[in-house]
Amino acid sequence: MEMLKTGWDFFQNEILGMKWLNRLIGSIVEAVGLDPASRVGGSVRFFFYDTIKIMVLLGVLILIISYIQSFFPPERTKKILGRFHGIGANSVAALLGTVTPFCSCSSIPLFIGFTSAGLPLGVTFSFLISSPMVDLGSLVLLMSIFGWKVAVVYVVLGLIIAIVGGTMIEKLHLENQVEEYIRKGKSIDIAQEELHFKERIKYAWEQVVSTAKKVFPYVLVGVGIGAFIHNWIPEEFIVRLLGSGNPLGVVIATFAGVPMYADIFGTIPIAEALLAKGAQLGVVLSFMMGVTTLSLPSMIMLRKAVKPRLLGIFIAICTVGIIIVGYFFNTIQGFII
Repeated sequence: MEMLKTGWDFFQNEILGMKWLNRLIGSIVEAVGLDPASRVGGSVRFFFYDTIKIMVLLGVLILIISYIQSFFPPERTKKILGRFHGIGANSVAALLGTVTPFCSCSSIPLFIGFTSAGLPLGVTFSFLISSPMVDLGSLVLLMSIFGWKVAVVYVVLGLIIAIVGGTMIEKLHLENQVEEYIRKGKSIDIAQEELHFKERIKYAWEQVVSTAKKVFPYVLVGVGIGAFIHNWIPEEFIVRLLGSGNPLGVVIATFAGVPMYADIFGTIPIAEALLAKGAQLGVVLSFMMGVTTLSLPSMIMLRKAVKPRLLGIFIAICTVGIIIVGYFFNTIQGFII
């Protein structure tokens, strides 16, 4: 048992967390005459370590996830979802959302396609909620920063939000709140060409390159903000604003994430810096969920597909769910970290 624990700790710290890279960059920073413990040296170390780590993990994750995703093109996904009904359909939709695009803006076109194809509205919303919030990439990245317990609970609770949210929307019978051009749209069944291994790898690599180009600027911004928080903002300020002394920390963090547009890769360094400075775990994870699920650009895109009432209900369900999850994590923080 001790050997297994040692092996897991090595995997989490040196493989996922890439602590060896942190030590290497610290040595390089010292070699160029900067003190890694100083504000400037610490910022440089944080910036290069997190940028390289996130982009390496991103490349590996997207390659694996895109290979899996090649087995689930939109038409096949639609057929799979069409076989299920009720909460079972919502559950399958939420699970399928974990192997699809990494941000909400990428998920919305798929949501529109599924809705036009005649899938139940609640099912398509379960997919729309889970896709950016709890993709497989978030599981691995959260493990690299917070450990496997936090990562697993985060994903499970994210799936619950997606299933419950989609089920509630289904029960409210809001089909008339979808824009008419989508409700009257028709989906054409196209025969899916069976891909071979090399073609799937080629597709996965193209997704790596395409996604990396899109998210790299946001990673740089996120890491830059994280470096600033980690080395320049006084710990007392973060603790006072987002620590256990402020009961509204979760609410503040959730709404603070809305104006931003990023995915899990861009929010990780900010979350890491906030947690290191004394922010509560639930506050940090609420911020991440708010950014990935309720970003303003995504809501603007979604408004093109649904009417204001349905958009408002969607935002309300997600916001309440994220806040509940945040307070839950604050309650159990001592047991899982």
